[in-house]
Amino acid sequence: MRMGDRNQVRLLWGAAALVAVVVVFTLIYKGSTGLQWILSGLTVGSIYALVAMGFSVIYSSTRVINFAQGEFTMLGGMMMFTLCTRGGLPLWLGFLLTVGIVTLLGAGFERAAIHPLKDQSVITVIIVTIGLAIFIRALAKWIWGTDPVKVASFTGDKPLRFFGASIVPQSLWVFGLTLIAVVLVFAFFNRTLLGKGMRAAADNPDAASLVGVSASTSSLVAWSIAAAVGAAAGAVIAPINFAAYDAGAMLGLKGFSAAVLGGLGSAPGAVVGGLMLGVLEMITAGFAPSGYKDAVAFLILILVLLIRPQGLLGKPADVKV
Repeated sequence: MRMGDRNQVRLLWGAAALVAVVVVFTLIYKGSTGLQWILSGLTVGSIYALVAMGFSVIYSSTRVINFAQGEFTMLGGMMMFTLCTRGGLPLWLGFLLTVGIVTLLGAGFERAAIHPLKDQSVITVIIVTIGLAIFIRALAKWIWGTDPVKVASFTGDKPLRFFGASIVPQSLWVFGLTLIAVVLVFAFFNRTLLGKGMRAAADNPDAASLVGVSASTSSLVAWSIAAAVGAAAGAVIAPINFAAYDAGAMLGLKGFSAAVLGGLGSAPGAVVGGLMLGVLEMITAGFAPSGYKDAVAFLILILVLLIRPQGLLGKPADVKV
C-alpha cells in the first residue's frame, strides 16, 4: 500500500473513531433520547448523502460543481406531490414518473445552459449553475406557491420502536435508496466502459476524444444521472419533510458540505460524509439550541477545506509544474 493510501486509511479511521466517541458519549449520557438523535441523524445524513452523490457524479465527470443539485431534489418532492397527492397516481408510478421527468429536465438544462459553455472556464459554468438554481426556484414558486406540501408515506406512518427510540418506516426507504444509489453509481463509474470513459474525459478531454470518448456526451449523461439521483432523493424524503419551493437551497449547501467532507467525486465518500454530517448535526441540536445545528455543516466545510481539501476518501489533485 502506498504512503498516500495509508495516510488516507488512517485519516478515515481517525474520523470514524472521533464520530464513534461522540456517539458513544451521547448514548451513555442520554440513553434512549440519544439513540433517537442518532437515528434521526442517520435519516438526515442519508438525505445529505443522496444530494452529495449528485454533486460527486457531475464533478467526477466534468470537474464542475453543480449548485443547482439541491433544486433537483426539491423538484423530486414537488413532482411527487403533483402526481400522487393532486393527481391520485399510485406512489410507485408517481415515483417512476418523477424520476423520469426530472431526469429529462436535467438533461434539458445541460443541453440548454451548460453545453453552449463547453469552451468556457469552469468558474463560468459554476456561476451559471448558481443562476440555474435561482431560476428553478423562482419557477417552482410560480407553479406551486410558497406553502409547504406533504406527500403520503410509502408504507404507513406507524413508528417502529427500537430500544426506547422510534423510527418511521419512510426512513427505511431513505436508507435503502441511499444504499442502492451508491452501489449503482460506484459500479457505473468503475465497472462500465462509459463510466470509465466519463472519468477519463474529465481528467483529459483531448486525450479521451482521441479514443472515442466525447466530453459532451459525458456531461449530458452526468447531469442526467445527477438529476435522477436528486429526484429520487426528493421523492423519498417528501413524506418525512414537507416539500417546498425553497427546500433545495439548504439541501444543496448541506449536500455540498457532505460531498467535500467525503471527497468530491467519490460515491462512497458522499455516503460517509453525509452520514457523519447528519449524525453530528442531530447531536448538536440535542445538546445545544437547534439553530446551531446548521452551523455544523459550514464549520466542517471550512475545516476540511483548510486541513484536507480532497476530503476523507478523495485523492489530491495532481499539480503540474
